[in-house]
Amino acid sequence: MEKKDLRIIFMGTPEFAVATLQSLLDNDYNVVAVVTQPDKPVGRHASVLQPSPVKKLALANGLPVLQPEKMKDEVFLQQLRDYSADIQVVVAFRMLPEVVWSMPRLGTFNVHAALLPQYRGAAPINWAVINGETETGVTTFFLDHDIDTGRIILQHKMLIPDDADVEYVYDGLMNLGANAAIETLERIVENDGFIESMPQEQFIADETKLNQAPKIFKDTCRIDWNQTSKKIYDFIRGLSPYPGSWTTLYEIDNSNKTQVLKIFKGLKTARPSTSKAGSLVVDKNHLYVNTADCQLELIEIQLSGKKRMSARDFLNGFKNIETYELQ
Repeated sequence: MEKKDLRIIFMGTPEFAVATLQSLLDNDYNVVAVVTQPDKPVGRHASVLQPSPVKKLALANGLPVLQPEKMKDEVFLQQLRDYSADIQVVVAFRMLPEVVWSMPRLGTFNVHAALLPQYRGAAPINWAVINGETETGVTTFFLDHDIDTGRIILQHKMLIPDDADVEYVYDGLMNLGANAAIETLERIVENDGFIESMPQEQFIADETKLNQAPKIFKDTCRIDWNQTSKKIYDFIRGLSPYPGSWTTLYEIDNSNKTQVLKIFKGLKTARPSTSKAGSLVVDKNHLYVNTADCQLELIEIQLSGKKRMSARDFLNGFKNIETYELQ
C-alpha cells in the first residue's frame, strides 16, 4: 500500500488537533475530508460565527469540510459513505456513534493526550498536572463502544517538569500526538492495512489505580486551602493559564464583601503555616497564603475585573491585604 491509496477522513476541532492535521498534509497523506464542530457564535450579541482552528486549516488547504450538528444525521452519514474512507483519524473531537467509527474498512483511531488506560476522559492534560504526575504522554487507539477504552496501538511518553503548567504540557503533547498519528499511519501503510493493537487490560497491573479525567467546570477550579501546599501548587499549575484556578477574597470584618481572585502561578516554600488555612501573610513585598502545612507564595494573580499581574504589583495597589482572607 502507498500513502496515496489510503483515504483518510480527519476529525477534530481545537488548536490541539491542528498539529496532527498539518502533519498529515506535510507528510503527503491523502486527507479526503475534514469533520469539525459547527461554527461557534461569538461577540457581544453572538452575531458572528467563528470557525474552528481545524476548519481554518482545512479551508486554507482546499479540503472539504463537514460540520454536522448531530453525528447520526442521515445526510451527514451519507456524505461520509460517499468519501469511501479507509480510515478515520480523530483528535480532540467528540464521542462518535458506532455507525461513524465503524464505517471505514480499517476502523477509526483516536489520539488521546494521556497514557491510557490512565486518564480516560475529556481533560487528561489538566488532571495529570493537578495530580502531580511526573510523566504523561499520548496514545493512539482504535475507537470502540465505550469512551477511551479501545485497543492500544502505540504510546509515546513525555516528562512533566515540576514547574510546568498546562500550557507547557499541552504544547508538548500536541506535537507528540502529531508524531504518534504519523507513526500509526506509517505502520498501516507498511503492513498493507494491518496493524497490531493490544487490549487496555494488558496495561493494567494488579492493584493499579486508574485516574480519570472528567470535564472541568467552574466549580472544579475552586481552590481548597485546607489541602497541603504541594497539592494546591499542582492544582494551580494544572489549571493555568486556562481555565484558571480561583478563590474568594473577602474582608475578615465584612465577609459579605467578596471578590473572585484567579491564581495563575504559585511557589512552594518551606515556611510553616502560621495561622488558619486561607489567611494571608505579607513579608518584604511577597504575598503568602497559609495552607494545611506550609505557606504558598502567590506569584501571578488576577482580581475580578482587573488585568493579570504579579503579586508584587497587586500589593502596591491593594492596601491592608492582611485584613483579608481567601476562602
